[in-house]
Amino acid sequence: MDNISIKWIFGGNMGKRLAIDTGGTFTDIISIDEVTGEMIALKTSSTPKNPSVGLLKSIEKVVDNEDNFSSQLETVLHGSTVATNAVLEHKFDGLGLLVTKGFRHMIEIARQSVPDGYGNSFFWVKPPRLVPLHMVREVAGRLLYDGSEIEAIDEKQTVDAVRELVEDGASCIAVCLLHSYANAAHEQHIQSIISDNFPELFVSISSEVLPEYREYERAMTTLVDVMVKPYCQTYLQHAADSIANKSKKAPFLIMQSSGGVVKHSTASKRPVTMLLSGPAAGILGAVHMAKLAGFDDILTSDVGGTSTDVSIVEKQTPMYTSSSMVESYPVKTPMLDIVTVGSGGGSIAWTDDYGNLKVGPQSAGADPGPICYGKGGTEPTVTDAALVLGRLPQKLIGGEIRLNIDDARDAFKKLGKEHEMTPEKIASGVLELAAISQVFGIRQVTTTRGRDPSKYAMVAFGGAGGLFATEVADFLNINTILSPPNPGNLCALGLHVSDVRRDYIRTMVRKQSSADDNEILDWWRELADQGITDIGAEGISKERIKLVYVADMRYLGEGHEVQVTVPNNLGKSEMVQFVWKEFHNVHDATFGFHYEGEQDVEIVNLRVQAIGEQYRPEIGINKGPKTPAKKIDTRLTYWDSWVESPIFERADLQSYQEIMGPAIIEEYGSTIVVPSKWFVRRDDYGNLIMRKKNQLESK
Repeated sequence: MDNISIKWIFGGNMGKRLAIDTGGTFTDIISIDEVTGEMIALKTSSTPKNPSVGLLKSIEKVVDNEDNFSSQLETVLHGSTVATNAVLEHKFDGLGLLVTKGFRHMIEIARQSVPDGYGNSFFWVKPPRLVPLHMVREVAGRLLYDGSEIEAIDEKQTVDAVRELVEDGASCIAVCLLHSYANAAHEQHIQSIISDNFPELFVSISSEVLPEYREYERAMTTLVDVMVKPYCQTYLQHAADSIANKSKKAPFLIMQSSGGVVKHSTASKRPVTMLLSGPAAGILGAVHMAKLAGFDDILTSDVGGTSTDVSIVEKQTPMYTSSSMVESYPVKTPMLDIVTVGSGGGSIAWTDDYGNLKVGPQSAGADPGPICYGKGGTEPTVTDAALVLGRLPQKLIGGEIRLNIDDARDAFKKLGKEHEMTPEKIASGVLELAAISQVFGIRQVTTTRGRDPSKYAMVAFGGAGGLFATEVADFLNINTILSPPNPGNLCALGLHVSDVRRDYIRTMVRKQSSADDNEILDWWRELADQGITDIGAEGISKERIKLVYVADMRYLGEGHEVQVTVPNNLGKSEMVQFVWKEFHNVHDATFGFHYEGEQDVEIVNLRVQAIGEQYRPEIGINKGPKTPAKKIDTRLTYWDSWVESPIFERADLQSYQEIMGPAIIEEYGSTIVVPSKWFVRRDDYGNLIMRKKNQLESK
């Protein structure tokens, strides 16, 4: 990796650690040699039909030869968008759902709320159901809210219901029974019935996927889990077997959307936890590099080929959420708080029925890709616009992809005629609209939550992050941008700095006025014991396990909760009293008011996060070459007019060297655009810090 040196790896075993992030277009690799400290960043084409093929090709690209697999390969870390893409592509075929008798229409009824932006239900059309009504079956058996049984499971009727679903084409069955969060026995019984009679089926039960009340969200999360299970289990197992055949000792660890890694066997049991695992790793990498650069509060902008993932980090701590939307579907699983917008390098520029210029969310993807790729693409994209404006070189990723500027220019001549604009003007408009979409995403995590984006530094990464960074920053009055080394591979770096993490939850609704504090402590203790056991099974010693205790709480009568986290310096006897008191402060900070002393408080869910500290690289100081970089070329670039801009190679930059805009800084896998109002300075860790020139003048 350019301009990064690895001092040592804490506790490493002196082999090669490989981090592989599989995206829709490219698979990004970062290899760290624990002996020499050498870090290598590479890219290879993804293989969407079978992600394990691209993953294994990535390993072969790094390891010297097959005979050295066993001696060289120490650890394989993997992040992926496979689970997310399955949902986005509506791969819903073969799903069946078993529910408690009387609740067959649960998915149809859903929630009464209408998504923001529609105003009322007259204009809103429900999204396609994950499972149609004819693929839902009721089963006898009933539990009360406290888990006590009032009707047993009818085995014959259950077998008949599953057989009907199989005859209708079901290959994946989700089971979501009323109150199973309080008692998993009925769902476990049904799971064993299906296993005995229909062993070929994939099954997910809600008491394992999400042991939490609110049956609609629990059912939807369980459906997503079982939907992606065949795909994820197949490719993860194939990759794991291939790795084991070549290197018996190398663990195969999978990134979760919560920002922690687990063994592949653990991830495949609950693949819903892999949603957004690639972007989650990117946030960890951004936090790591921002910390080295001295920034505590940051916005992350990960711009890929199809979309942009944004998040907010305060005091070097990413924001978490226990519920999210994947497209139009609610998913409740602990994950980093990420907002995704349909704006990326492959986003297509088009004209709507009213003659307005639009960009995205449609994307040219990897095949056929942008017009300039020469693979049959016919619609102009953001990448084509950047090439026409001179912002991109005519070859990418070390020359592996050569770009055809003439075809891209012809496309923008045609688009420009539709809008009576020159090719340059229309291409500039396309980049501006793409940037505005990214601005919208950042505002969702800042201004809509009462935060001023100008108070944060923005970490721009992903293959196209450097193209838009300054334009997005200008819209939001952000004055500082950080571009980490090899920004196109930052998600892979994030895998190297992740910890093992497992999350546990228990629904137990208790009012403060009548709660037994010892009961609450007992449940927290049970969840913690489970966490210590499970993290220990991942190969982490007990002294490296950290436990975080959280309570979901609300005022009596409210329908939503806030999370209260217990400080790690409190004793067990103080924990419950702390959350009862602290809840009012958290509620006030979140909603702007509290009812302390006026309204009773409820605990709804208890959570425990079990975190096992991973061995990780320590990035050392590398001041770069002994002499300052000189421009390697110049290129005509279009801003408001055509300007001759100097071109620099990022690897040639020296620590504290400043480059004044306009300039273009190129590297393997990414290009950083520096407009005339900005300047850039390299730090000792290879980060490029971009600031507005008026800051330089004020100093």
